[in-house]
Amino acid sequence: MTTKHYRLETDSLGDFPVPYDAYYGSQTARSVQNFSITNQHTHPTMIKALGMVKKAAAIANNKLGYIDDERLKFIKAACEEVILGKFNNQFVTDVIQGGAGTSVNMNANEVIANRANELAGYPLGSYEYIHPNDHINFSQSTNDVFPTASRIALIYLVDDLIAEIKLLINSLNKKSVEFKSVLKLGRTHLQDAVPITLGQEMKAYGVAMSRDMKRIHTSFRELRDVNMGATAVGTGLNADEHYQKLVVQVLNDVTGIDLSITKDLIDSTRHVDPLVWAHASISTFCTNLSKMCNDLRLMASGPKAGFNEINLPEKQPGSSIMPGKVNPVILEVTNQVCFQVFGNDATITKAAEAGQLELNVFEPVLIFNLIQSIEILTNVLDTLRINCIDGITANKEWCQHLVDISMGTATAFVPTIGYKKASALAKQALTENKLLKNLIIEHGLVSPEELSEILNIDEMTRPGIPGKRHKNK
Repeated sequence: MTTKHYRLETDSLGDFPVPYDAYYGSQTARSVQNFSITNQHTHPTMIKALGMVKKAAAIANNKLGYIDDERLKFIKAACEEVILGKFNNQFVTDVIQGGAGTSVNMNANEVIANRANELAGYPLGSYEYIHPNDHINFSQSTNDVFPTASRIALIYLVDDLIAEIKLLINSLNKKSVEFKSVLKLGRTHLQDAVPITLGQEMKAYGVAMSRDMKRIHTSFRELRDVNMGATAVGTGLNADEHYQKLVVQVLNDVTGIDLSITKDLIDSTRHVDPLVWAHASISTFCTNLSKMCNDLRLMASGPKAGFNEINLPEKQPGSSIMPGKVNPVILEVTNQVCFQVFGNDATITKAAEAGQLELNVFEPVLIFNLIQSIEILTNVLDTLRINCIDGITANKEWCQHLVDISMGTATAFVPTIGYKKASALAKQALTENKLLKNLIIEHGLVSPEELSEILNIDEMTRPGIPGKRHKNK
């Protein structure tokens, strides 16, 4: 290490070398040395949110007389550049870090202070005019900055996820219309059951995801309650008594989000259950999403020795050894993303539970997992919709054939011939490898006209007694 490539900065632990052209300072440099964990750095949206929090704090402190107009001008300019992403490469702390987010908060403080000083004509690492703690962090603590910035980032990111869920629901609804006349065999316990239409199945997937989307929207609304002004433990020490209300008002203007001060700052500084609930709503969505992918993989299995009821778009060769094999890769990657989210949910739950006393120090790993879940889900929903759902086609004739040869239609005859006869004929058809409908005709239990009416797709797939609905009017 040569001194020409580094500058020495002094903090409470002594001197520490910092790259000479870095906009961050000694505390950030120490964190790089201490926390080389994931090699992943602060998410760009989180950096943007940190810039917004620091800008709002500076404006509020100026209005209250704690930062003069001249310094505010340079701090605001530096914050705006951070918000625009111009200094993303200067946010170098690892996403998993000790200190409850102190390192990333100081990373923001140092970058903004150094850039503000530079704009004012001072060299990097010179903090006599604008100091990371005395000015950029004034009236604040990591314990209100990090949670607030995290919530802002999550609110921004979840909008993209919700938009993708809406698009997926639209695609499923279109498929429900497209497949409304495709009669197929329903299955319970993976055994033949009564018929259903492929359109009804597609609609049901969309209904479930609409319900999930409402849960996500509701849970993330709670993240609009922030603890800015709580400072270290929620008591508001070292923040002006008017600061809490003012800083959130300014932050609303800066972010365009309708934020509110949480009802109890001590509660919100030590408890992170709103974040647990927010991720739980995402995990619940993944439960339905993964289940749908499982269903579609089963329905597309084959093509010769499986269900072969639907065809998935062919996206890439499926095997390095078996020629012509094509796998349901888009559904498989969606399943895997869901599995990752389920794992993230366990991490988030444990991180929330393990907090102690006045602060949950494990928010960095909690926020990292929440952001990851939102981001990978948003990405996979895009490829699922475009590369799979929109291109699904139905093997209508084969679906009808499976209905014809199954025992599933026996249920439709129970109101006419009784459960005992229907059960006996179903077993006979299975044993003798005959069509159930032919046996029913052979036994003279219904006329061909009645048979046709009972087995009508509309009769068998909506409420009512097949073959008797019109007669009872």
